[in-house]
Amino acid sequence: MALFSQLVFQVVHWKARRGLREEEVLPRGGAKLIARQTGIRGETYAYWYLRRQGYVFVARNYSPRSVKGELDLVGYDGATLAFVEVRTRTVREEMTALPELSVTEEKQRMLARTARRFLAERHVRECPLRFDVVAIDNEPGHPPVVRLHKDAFSPQI
Repeated sequence: MALFSQLVFQVVHWKARRGLREEEVLPRGGAKLIARQTGIRGETYAYWYLRRQGYVFVARNYSPRSVKGELDLVGYDGATLAFVEVRTRTVREEMTALPELSVTEEKQRMLARTARRFLAERHVRECPLRFDVVAIDNEPGHPPVVRLHKDAFSPQI
C-alpha cells in the first residue's frame, strides 16, 4: 500500500508542478469557482501527501447532518486518530499571511464540535486524538509548498 501511495503522490505532484490553479481569464463571478477548485485540488494534494506519510484515512469531507461544519480528512497516523484541516492559499504579493493562521478559535471550536459528532456517529472507542493542519502555499508556475502541523491545536473533546 505504501508503494501505491508513493506512486500516486508522484503523479499528483507532477500534475501540480505548475501550481494547483489554472491561470485563466475569469468570467464574471468566476473567482469563487476558481477558489473552490483550488481548494479541492489542495485537499487532493494533501490527501496523497499524507498517505505517503503513512496516514490511513477513514473519512474525507465528513459533514454531519444536524451540525454545521466539515472535517476535510479523518485518518489514523499510527494509533492516533487525526482530524486534518487543509488550508490552501494562492500566493500573491498583496496576500502575505500564512494559510495555517486562518484556522481561528471559532474554526477550531467548529472542528471540535464536528469531531465529537464524528466520534459519536462512528462509535469510535477510546484512542488518542489530535487535530492537524496542512497548509499549502500555491504559487502559480511552481509546485505547491506543504507544511504539516501535527497537533496544531488541542480543544477539549
